[in-house]
Amino acid sequence: MDLNKTKENLEKKGYKVTCFETSDDAKKYLASQISDKTVGIGGSVTVKDMGLYDSLKANNTIYWHWSIPEGKTSRDMLDESRHAQIYISSANAISQSGEIINIDGTGNRVSAISFGHEKVYIIAGKNKIEPVLEKALSRARNVAAPLNAKRLLRKTPCAINADKCYDCSSPERICRNISILCTRPTGAEYEVVLINEDLGY
Repeated sequence: MDLNKTKENLEKKGYKVTCFETSDDAKKYLASQISDKTVGIGGSVTVKDMGLYDSLKANNTIYWHWSIPEGKTSRDMLDESRHAQIYISSANAISQSGEIINIDGTGNRVSAISFGHEKVYIIAGKNKIEPVLEKALSRARNVAAPLNAKRLLRKTPCAINADKCYDCSSPERICRNISILCTRPTGAEYEVVLINEDLGY
């Protein structure tokens, strides 16, 4: 997919957009931009693979339920991340036309990227970009969600082969909330960070 065309359309929808050739370049940029802040991070293989948590924790207070300090619980991290100044998430899909899609089980990411923070960063590799909204939504449901269910060892039909959504009624279903940012929400700064690598699911 064309990162420049995606950048252009996201900017038309009100987002600041920065593009990088490598995740390492993006990580260095984010570390230079975020300092002396409280930072919430959503569940994100992209963020994990980038090593972004380690890069940011030296100069910020980080709340991430994938890295729980002694004496805290996952729920504590989710609650504290809701009140952080900065929130960082990836996207399950972004359309080249400028829509941003996330699917969630708990709802922490889809709520956090919509409201409550001074600034939201959404980070995505080129593999997350699809030409139009319909294909982006299909990617989120039929590629990202099954792979995440498999990673989490969920007992769902999609996790067996990680091939597609079966719209199941399993109690372990993870695709319970779908967020589509049609354009930049009001009330916060938003920056989309696009990386010319395949990252995450």
